[in-house]
Amino acid sequence: MKKMVSVWMTTMLLTVPVASAFAQTTQDPVKEKAKILASKIVSDYGVSGIQYAIRDHGSVVLSGSAGVKDKAADSPVTKDTMFGIGSISKVYATAAALKLADTNRIELDKPLTTYLKDFKMADERYKKITPRMLMNHSSGLYGSHYENGFLFDDNDTRTHDELLAKLRSEHLKADPGEFSVYCNDGFQLLEILVERISGLSYSEFLKTHFSKPLDLNSTKTPRDTFDRTKLAKTYAPEIDQALPVENVNLIGTGGIYSTAEEVSKFGDVLIGNRTDILSEKSAKAMQSHEYRKGVWVPEETNSLNYGLGWDAVKLAPFDDYGITALSKGGDTQAYHATLTALPEHDISIAVLSSGGSSAYNSVAATNILLEYIKTKGIIKEILPEKTFPPAVKVDMPSELQAYSGLYGATDKMINLEIKNGEIDLSAAGGLIPSQKFVYTGNGQFKNKEGNLTVSFDRAKNGKTYLKFNGYLSFPGLGQMVMATYEYQKLDRNPLDPATRKAWDQRNGKRYYALDEKITSVGYGNQALLTREITVNADLGYASGTKIVNPNKAVNAVTIPLINGRDSFDLNFYKKNHTEYLTIAGQSYIHEDGVQPFSQGSSAIRSISSNGQAAWYKIDKQSAGRVLTVKAPASGGFAVYDAKGKLVNFSKISKNYSAVLPEGGLIVFGGHAGDVFKIDLKTK
Repeated sequence: MKKMVSVWMTTMLLTVPVASAFAQTTQDPVKEKAKILASKIVSDYGVSGIQYAIRDHGSVVLSGSAGVKDKAADSPVTKDTMFGIGSISKVYATAAALKLADTNRIELDKPLTTYLKDFKMADERYKKITPRMLMNHSSGLYGSHYENGFLFDDNDTRTHDELLAKLRSEHLKADPGEFSVYCNDGFQLLEILVERISGLSYSEFLKTHFSKPLDLNSTKTPRDTFDRTKLAKTYAPEIDQALPVENVNLIGTGGIYSTAEEVSKFGDVLIGNRTDILSEKSAKAMQSHEYRKGVWVPEETNSLNYGLGWDAVKLAPFDDYGITALSKGGDTQAYHATLTALPEHDISIAVLSSGGSSAYNSVAATNILLEYIKTKGIIKEILPEKTFPPAVKVDMPSELQAYSGLYGATDKMINLEIKNGEIDLSAAGGLIPSQKFVYTGNGQFKNKEGNLTVSFDRAKNGKTYLKFNGYLSFPGLGQMVMATYEYQKLDRNPLDPATRKAWDQRNGKRYYALDEKITSVGYGNQALLTREITVNADLGYASGTKIVNPNKAVNAVTIPLINGRDSFDLNFYKKNHTEYLTIAGQSYIHEDGVQPFSQGSSAIRSISSNGQAAWYKIDKQSAGRVLTVKAPASGGFAVYDAKGKLVNFSKISKNYSAVLPEGGLIVFGGHAGDVFKIDLKTK
């Protein structure tokens, strides 16, 4: 999902023999396939370094890498290089909770309140949420509390510590168990559950119950003490130097570091091969087809179909071969990972990378694994990639015209118009570009190439969804099938004149985050700290939320799978004539309330007693001048140009000077009371 770039690449392969002639005589096709795909990801898909490992019946049979661990040092990735594994951490949290179930310390289908007495919400339905619902994404929680969850060289626990308090004022978006939609907060709650029941910190629980008995010496969390130089360096577009270490302090959700070999070893636990660690019963429970229990996209062939912790328990294309495949992907801002396992054959593969996307890693893992099981004789041949005839337009029944209208997903809306049997759709899901779809019969609209289909489903919850179904191709890597509800049709929500006027004034306006620490990864990309409000006052919606009154809008979408994730309400208030926005307890300031940075040659800036970041506009008086800042160790600043492109972020560059671009922004952050001495000179 990142822009593709080319980097220098080197490949190292390590093969560990197994006790059979197979390892000596039939590894070459697999090694070659892995080498080609890893090299392709590095050269064409924005990856600086990648690592992979296949484990078969408990032994590593292939371990390799490509690219560099550190661009400046030109050092290669090795089998010992560590990466963040992102949301693969969720299967660790699931296994941790199931380990408690193995010893009868929790029951999966008892209310969570049985174990977390202080878990409360402003919605009585919360009492029905169970540990199982946290694991299968069906809790009905809004989704994610990311505030200060992704920090550079900072393992602050406030996101973990404040979650229960923030949930107390929040509502659910669906009845618990109604449908599964990706939910990070569920795994943060699992982390807290494990701590409360075990009496150990989550990091200590992982170390005691998993890492030590499994000899996982490179599986760590941000709270652990370990050699950070073992981590693969991470990079961002248009920033030449390596980024500081990324700590994902949402540990249960995505905070673990590891290696491909060790992730594949943990895969052995998850498929039931280490009953001394996790019972066979619990491993089987993780593989249950949880997605079928609620509203779901009515396609069996898919890359997503939730189990407990797993993204997929019936992963395509392995189901075409009659093989059960489990899969979990993970993405942080910098790291990307996938774990795929074949439980009936005791085989797993892990692919980890710096840069790129878990989708790329997953497609590569699938094709390496297919080559491997073909060589072993588990399958006879690898099926060819799907091909599709070009779309042929036919006359559309007039009743389909009724599907025109306003559609919403989390934080976005589209005015969908079906005109002359054609639909123009904007980019979807981060992987599908904007394109035209034409009616081809049977209620379906297809793109020109014929590989993607759009249709409309009325689900059993009474909602109408726009559905995507098709195959995505990644040149040089392979295909991925995707069936998903992309948007929900929104019913008209009439507004009174006063409410309409208030929201019309917000249309297209930007709001900037105030509560992120200056160590936040977000300051490296202004878009991560910005909320732009899109309003359709005619129909009564804003950024996918339903407008309630002049200062409030509530989540409007109940979309299973992915596109209903990270829902939110919008709450506005004014203080000292400036408008502020709160989302999930996080504050933002209206762009019109950001003051100009006009000043003389020197001045003092400070962080207010509430510790919030201080944003300034770069006006004509300051533009083109050289800003030099003397900041305390706890403080820092970032400068962006008029298009939001990063000019300098002191926590990355360690440079405390910048030429100020006209129309851009400056933000200062630090501890409450931190003082910054400003020097502004003509260039």
